[in-house]
Amino acid sequence: MILIPLTDASRRPTNFPVVTASIIALNALMFLLELAGGEAFVRQWSVIPADIAAGRHWITILTAMFMHGSWSHIIGNMVFLWAFGPEVEDEMGRPWYAVFYLLGGVVAALAQVAASPESTVPNLGASGAIAAVMGAFLVTYPSDQIRSVLVIFVFVRVAYIPAALLIGVWGLTQFLSLGAVAQQPTGGGVAYAAHVGGFIFGAVTARLFAPQQAIRSG
Repeated sequence: MILIPLTDASRRPTNFPVVTASIIALNALMFLLELAGGEAFVRQWSVIPADIAAGRHWITILTAMFMHGSWSHIIGNMVFLWAFGPEVEDEMGRPWYAVFYLLGGVVAALAQVAASPESTVPNLGASGAIAAVMGAFLVTYPSDQIRSVLVIFVFVRVAYIPAALLIGVWGLTQFLSLGAVAQQPTGGGVAYAAHVGGFIFGAVTARLFAPQQAIRSG
């Protein structure tokens, strides 16, 4: 079974999600640079936990969160970001949302390094930052219905799933998979610890990044 979230069917953002759209565009640009630069580019700008633990190449904590290992990797991540990002951006406001997204990615990367400080496997992807967005969405709009595509073998249908259920199940799978690394075709990977770190960061700090807004229950 494959579940693909599309949009929040319960509400629409008040303003166009400029930051979310810009993040998607930047990820696309970085992926094109990866395709042009090949393995050398990936190794140069991906997070290598052993390097970070040794105090080297800290800039990769930022660059790696805009990189991806394959077409399916970037498409999947950007679909999830577009499904949950606009409403969180609207809630926090553009400047705070941008800061929140970047910090979520940093926390996720550091969680990954803490989980495997001796690893020399390149790690990359926006998943940790997007996990933070999903954590914020969960505590902000848990009752919203998420329009999703449900694929079971050859059967495809549109389903409406409560955010608490969809994101909750996703989060649970990440916790259960702690310690595993999803390998990417280019040799990089994304640790599940990064997903968990980003998710917890988003859920815990969502209120802090929306000081002017009341966190709603649905």
